[in-house]
Amino acid sequence: MEKIFSLHMGPAKCAVDLGDGSERGEYVNQDYILHTLGRPHRSISLMYCYYPLDEGFPGRASVVHANPDVSFAWDFPYDDYFTYKGGLEGNTEGEPFNYMREIRAHGQDVTLTLTIDPNVSDEQLAAIGQDLRPFGRVLLRINHEATGNWFSFNRRCTYQQVADFFVRASRIIKENAPNVQTIICIGGVEHPETGRMEKEDEFAQTIPAADIWSVDKYMALHWGWPYDVAEPGGTSHGRSRVRDIYDMTKLSFERYKYLNGGTPKPMLMSEFNADGDVTGAYEQAEMVQEFCDILEEEQADWFTGFTFYQFRDRGRLGLEIEDPNNPDVGIRQPVMDTYRKIIHSERFLPKMEQGGEVTLPVTLRWGSSEDAEGLAIPLHFEKNPVFCELNFEDEGNYMIELNGRWFYKSPKAKTIDLMSAFFEKPLEGAADLTLRLFAPPASGENDLTLEDGLYNAYASIEKLPAIRIRYAATELAK
Repeated sequence: MEKIFSLHMGPAKCAVDLGDGSERGEYVNQDYILHTLGRPHRSISLMYCYYPLDEGFPGRASVVHANPDVSFAWDFPYDDYFTYKGGLEGNTEGEPFNYMREIRAHGQDVTLTLTIDPNVSDEQLAAIGQDLRPFGRVLLRINHEATGNWFSFNRRCTYQQVADFFVRASRIIKENAPNVQTIICIGGVEHPETGRMEKEDEFAQTIPAADIWSVDKYMALHWGWPYDVAEPGGTSHGRSRVRDIYDMTKLSFERYKYLNGGTPKPMLMSEFNADGDVTGAYEQAEMVQEFCDILEEEQADWFTGFTFYQFRDRGRLGLEIEDPNNPDVGIRQPVMDTYRKIIHSERFLPKMEQGGEVTLPVTLRWGSSEDAEGLAIPLHFEKNPVFCELNFEDEGNYMIELNGRWFYKSPKAKTIDLMSAFFEKPLEGAADLTLRLFAPPASGENDLTLEDGLYNAYASIEKLPAIRIRYAATELAK
């Protein structure tokens, strides 16, 4: 490694985010996800609720309010998500902050979906903002699917009150944490003949108040899970044409833009999938591929990204299904291979721009997964290696990419085996490759004592790791 160059990582043409845990599945650690999918995501989506005025909170609703008569996932007094343990009443030592730290250490941003009781005080909202200050760019989705009727916040308030609350919460949280970007998620254009958003009059005010616009679109969904089985003729599931989902999402973006005076903002699909309960495992994969093919065919630059819901699911909405015998084990589904192929294709990969030659020591900046400064290190391979590893002397926290595959090095790790970069993509002869290295914050938190600590974290590198490349076995057969 004779020369090193500066490197900037920027946004992909279409961002890919991943849901990790919800009412339907448990959180899966980032090391397992990285090894399984071969690359980090722009953001990892966590789903929590905050109903601090309710009896039983912060216990999970399905535990503290268990009732054998419940026949729908949202029939509890408050939403059956994991409970937000911070806020005015709590601290940042537990969930979701432990997961947020791990996500950011692994070079990804956090999307926090938070359903909130609209009756909480300004002080309670300000405390949420204070909680989120150290975590760099946070995408905060407040009271999503807000034009529906299933979440507790909709049963407690009118749609006008829910919209008013979004504006108030967004303002107060961002006043306390300017690093937070809020997402409004409503039904969008559901009936193309009208050209209007669901509950448009009530929610028009939320469109300029939010930083990001969103809709949740399942190409197929069994919303009656887990209380019934989706069978032909049933009323607790549905399926749409893939093209219709794309067209309605685009119409929703255009209506958002119209209601924002013609000025566009980032447009996300914050929950995206086809439910295998309805389609079966094979057609689920086909529908996901078809939607992404349309994005490419249409060169859909208006579409900022989607969140695949989710990595591991107790039903059939996951890349893996949770093993009913052991929740720590996932059963890989056909959509896993489809999804891996998609996220490693050009439209969905972050943009890498190599700069001029640099010398050590060097300070790297981590702003977000779409704005980070790293190092590019040219490597020459005589042929496909038998051994390839990095040996570190420092305690840095690094994300490393080689031959299209990403690796994580924690502060305690000393040796990172890079050979899996060649298992699926072996070299066919001599090749010049680039090793890319970035340094997200090891603790998952930014140093707020720095002038720009709300937005950036820094790491100093004084020495590169030693690389060991060998082209033959240590001992040859005799």
